[in-house]
Amino acid sequence: MREWWRSIIIAALDAEDAGVSCGTRMQKNYGGARMRKFLVLATCVAVFTFCGVAAGQSGKSPEVHGDGTVSFHLMMPNAQKVELRVEEMSGMTPVAMTKDASGVWSATTAPLAADIYSYQFNVDGTDIIDPAVHEFVPNHFEQGGLFTVRGKTAEPWEQTEVPHGVVQWHLYSSKIRGDESDYYVYTPPGFDARTKTKYPVLYLLHGYSDYTNAWTVMGHAQFILDNLIAQGKCKPMIVVMPSGYGWPKVLEAGWGKQPEEDRVRNRDNFAAILLEEIIPRIEKEYPVWKDAGHRAIAGLSMGGGESLYVGLHHPGQFAWIGSMSAGMLDKPETNFAS
Repeated sequence: MREWWRSIIIAALDAEDAGVSCGTRMQKNYGGARMRKFLVLATCVAVFTFCGVAAGQSGKSPEVHGDGTVSFHLMMPNAQKVELRVEEMSGMTPVAMTKDASGVWSATTAPLAADIYSYQFNVDGTDIIDPAVHEFVPNHFEQGGLFTVRGKTAEPWEQTEVPHGVVQWHLYSSKIRGDESDYYVYTPPGFDARTKTKYPVLYLLHGYSDYTNAWTVMGHAQFILDNLIAQGKCKPMIVVMPSGYGWPKVLEAGWGKQPEEDRVRNRDNFAAILLEEIIPRIEKEYPVWKDAGHRAIAGLSMGGGESLYVGLHHPGQFAWIGSMSAGMLDKPETNFAS
């Protein structure tokens, strides 16, 4: 196998002599010979990496069984110790993995309740992401894979055969942050901006260390809304999920180590960004009601704290406030003093 790949790379290096074409514009801008070598080599490396991972893994990983147990496999023949860490209510609980004669480490969990779980492998003291996984944790610090254990009946967060809404990703230049930021917008099934129908709007805020898309990737918010709307348990609405980092430097120190001045600046900047940049953009681009009675704000952890801060300081803007496990509020008496 090694000799075979070596011959391919040698052939790639000789591609210049074979007159491989990379496109007139690319050759003009970057130099034909150098770009040809780079593209062919890059392709070989990508294919080699993919094939190496595919060949090295044994069995599907993760593999969710009908009884709620989940099996994992990792090809790591030279490792001395490999553990599986699956997220549970008590944190990332380690499960010892065993190695077979071919160098594949395996483990099967006890039955798990229906939910979305994150997990990692720990190889000789180093956390790694499963190379066979297809879903990833959207987080600045805690990287890992995701898997879903389904219930006997569909859970509210599962994708089901109901009409689906649409999630759109928006990038924009934030003058307050001084860089490019983003937000996601869920529009309900049947949404048509050309009609005169107006919608209530929920501003849904993520937690500290999460990416902006955490509510859709980890929380499956779009499927929850689809299912609730289909069941008549909530009204069709527009949900805006913005980046909660008004001061991105707040991420540098890590969990529980943010200087107070960074937390305060992050909070204050986010409030200004939401009120002065995002809400005006939403009200210009989407048919939403513009009164407080049709506007809500809610969030988790850092987003829960931001929801309380922004909502309680601007009661004329939000008639509905939801806070879950509010975080980054060390001195609430100063945050919410009237």
